[in-house]
Amino acid sequence: MISFDKLDPSFPQEVMKEPGGEYLLRCFACGTCAATCPVREIEETYNPRKIIRMVVLGMRDEVLKSDFIWLCSACYMCQERCPQDVRITELINAIKNVAVKHGYIHPSYTAQLDALKNFSRLYEVGEFENKKRERMGLPALDVTRASDVVELLGGEG
Repeated sequence: MISFDKLDPSFPQEVMKEPGGEYLLRCFACGTCAATCPVREIEETYNPRKIIRMVVLGMRDEVLKSDFIWLCSACYMCQERCPQDVRITELINAIKNVAVKHGYIHPSYTAQLDALKNFSRLYEVGEFENKKRERMGLPALDVTRASDVVELLGGEG
């Protein structure tokens, strides 16, 4: 049940100000995007049509605090078949950008940043990986340069 006092009428405009968000009001909820979405086949909570509808209604907290907005695989299947030419993948990215601006960041992104900060890459390279690289004729990777990455990322935070 949706409570009207929890709806935020400014939420759709906030999403539409983001790059890709300008396509929000083109959607007329035909369901073509959900029918062709490979993520939807696996995960019932991911439904691009429902996400767009929730944004239009102003359901800010329900959308931004959810895990389902982060599930888009950016395959563009939904976008290719949309009869209204809604750039759904770009629209979902706009919603993610709004979520980040409000402090809602999916744990997978923070884990990637932690890995970059600690290992200067997305996974730890140790002696085993360097021995494999050596056997293939590749140079060993320096594992002590994480400070350069931290500097590039703008410090500790």
